[in-house]
Formats: sequence, C-alpha cells, structure tokens
Amino acid sequence: MTINEIQDSIIEEFSEYDDWMDKYQLLIDLGNEQEPLDEQYKNESNLIEGCQSRVWLQADLTDEGKIHFQAESDALIVKGIITLLIRVLDNQTPDDILNADLYFIEQIGLREHLSPTRSNGLLAMMKQMRMYALAFKAKL
Repeated sequence: MTINEIQDSIIEEFSEYDDWMDKYQLLIDLGNEQEPLDEQYKNESNLIEGCQSRVWLQADLTDEGKIHFQAESDALIVKGIITLLIRVLDNQTPDDILNADLYFIEQIGLREHLSPTRSNGLLAMMKQMRMYALAFKAKL
C-alpha cells in the first residue's frame, strides 16, 4: 500500500468515532497492539529528543531499500501515536517518506486534540523518522 492509501484507511477508521474519548481509546488500543521493542533498542541513541514521554525509535534499512521502523513509549497515548506513524511510514522507501504529506494527522483531528507538549512530541517523532530516511537515502 502507498503512504496515502494507508493514511486514507486511518482516516476512515477514526471517522467511525465522533467522540474524542473514543478516539483516544482507539489510540491506546493501537499502542497496546504494537509489538514491544526489543530491550537492546531501548537505549539513549534511540530515544527521541523533544518528547515529554520516553519514546524509543529503531529504524533499519531492508534489502529492498525500504525502512523498517519499530518503537515503544512509556505513555499509552504516545505509544498509539507512534504506532500510527509507523503504520503509515513502515516499509516505505526513504524518498517516499521524505516526500510524504502526513495529512492524516489533521484529518483525524489529532493535532488539535493534543496538549502543546504532546504536539511537540509528535513533531519530534515525525522529524526523527525523516532524519532516518535522509540518512538511509545517503547510503543508497
């Protein structure tokens, strides 16, 4: 699936709920479904700067030239947010990630329902994923 197809499916999934408490619960559920990050990746170099919660992000370049992301957070909502970002950007090429317009964040109303510190954390997560894409692009 393309990045935009995945975003559209997320928008559709969130549109089934009118109440933001239900959407928060969906985020928490998504985070709980995420595979736990291997302990070896929970280190300082994988910790995302700018997040109020602790978020570890591991990225690897596959033999097909796509980036595989794994992450974990110690906060439930944040874990759900990084899970959504991974769902959209995982197994995409560095170029696709760098050129992606992550419109789903606005469309589902996520940004407007996050506290300022969580919004900063969201931006930090997106920035870190793009930085990995830039670094891997330079290796290709």
